[in-house]
Amino acid sequence: MKKVILAALIGLTLPVAAMAVEVDQPAQATPPASAGQASSAQLDQAIAGKWRDPKNTARDQYRHPKEMLTFFGIRPDMTVIEIWPSGGWFTEILAPYLNAHGHYIAAVPPGSKSRTALQNKFSFAKDQYSNAAFVEFDNKKPVLGPAGSADMVLTFRNVHNWAADGSAEAMFKAFFAVLKPGGVLGVEDHRADKGKTLDQVVNSGYLPTDYVIKLATDAGFKLDGQSEINANPKDDHNHPKGVWTLPPTYDMGETDKAKWQAIGESDRMTLRFVKPATAK
Repeated sequence: MKKVILAALIGLTLPVAAMAVEVDQPAQATPPASAGQASSAQLDQAIAGKWRDPKNTARDQYRHPKEMLTFFGIRPDMTVIEIWPSGGWFTEILAPYLNAHGHYIAAVPPGSKSRTALQNKFSFAKDQYSNAAFVEFDNKKPVLGPAGSADMVLTFRNVHNWAADGSAEAMFKAFFAVLKPGGVLGVEDHRADKGKTLDQVVNSGYLPTDYVIKLATDAGFKLDGQSEINANPKDDHNHPKGVWTLPPTYDMGETDKAKWQAIGESDRMTLRFVKPATAK
């Protein structure tokens, strides 16, 4: 098993436990309205940050960062693990948002280009990323940190990769293990047509929503909400090179590029899960 490496944790005070978000039960601790307003304003500031790459901000129209993170229930005092951030699209928002009162951890494979890219990003905006940290994991035998240490785990467009390489079940079990009771798992991924099986679509990048929900519930999570924030009715899920035909990848090159551009980024599921408060 790969050794877990945590950086920049010295002197960090862990945040309070995550607020319960189950829709059929009252929240365990409801902050005053002013706290919610302050959190929203801080999120606005992070999204508007001048440190963000202009190529990333141009995609806000497709990725809906404020709506999605608000749906997941993020707060600036949380410990949040982002799984496999790659080039760091959401990192540019999450790490600065959490920098003062919370804790951002990027979970990356050992020796990955993702870690190098993020370290370079952090070096150009030290005031925004001074408390950001890393954990390295082997997705076949993942450990994401001490058990029960995180308030929230977020994964954006990664589950289709794990479904393809057979590590999805292990990853969801690792999410469950690292979260505190009451902690939240937020999942975004490309959504297949209803009724499609995993075998039918796994090579396209799209996934059946029921498959993702089962991965989470089999790991012990409770489905706490589904959102259409990232729905795209223009996407018929049927493209020559799967989801990678569409922006931002454009695997077809210049062939029919205007057509794919008009569709925009993929139709995606957005799911929120909760680790039961009684779980260990």
